[in-house]
Amino acid sequence: MGAGMAQLEGYYFSAALSCTFLVSCLLFSAFSRALREPYMDEIFHLPQAQRYCEGHFSLSQWDPKITTLPGLYLLSVGVVKPATWIFGWSEHVVCSIGMLRFVNLLFSVGNFYLLYLLFRKVQPRHKEYF
Repeated sequence: MGAGMAQLEGYYFSAALSCTFLVSCLLFSAFSRALREPYMDEIFHLPQAQRYCEGHFSLSQWDPKITTLPGLYLLSVGVVKPATWIFGWSEHVVCSIGMLRFVNLLFSVGNFYLLYLLFRKVQPRHKEYF
C-alpha cells in the first residue's frame, strides 16, 4: 500500500472512530436522561460495581446472582478511580450509575478499534491491487 493510501486510510479510520464516539455519546446522553434508575441487569451489576468502586473486593460481598467474572468491575475501577485524584471528584460522583455507564461507552469505542485491527489482520493489503 502506498504512503498516500495509508494516510487516506488513517483519515477514514479517524473519521469513523470520531463518528462512532459521537453517536455513542448522543445515545448515552439520551438513555441516561430517560433511565435514571438501574435498568435490566444493572439491578444486579450496579451495586456490585459500586462496591468494587468503593474498594470492597471481598468475596463475601459478591452477589451470587451474578455469574460473570469481575473483570469489567476491576477495569471500571481502574478507569474511574483516578478521577477522584485528578479532578477531585467524590466517590459518590465517580461511582454513580452515569459514570459507570460511561465506562461502557469507552469500552465500546475501544472495541471499534479492536475490530479495525482484527479486520486489518484478516484482510491484509496486497500491493498488486493498487
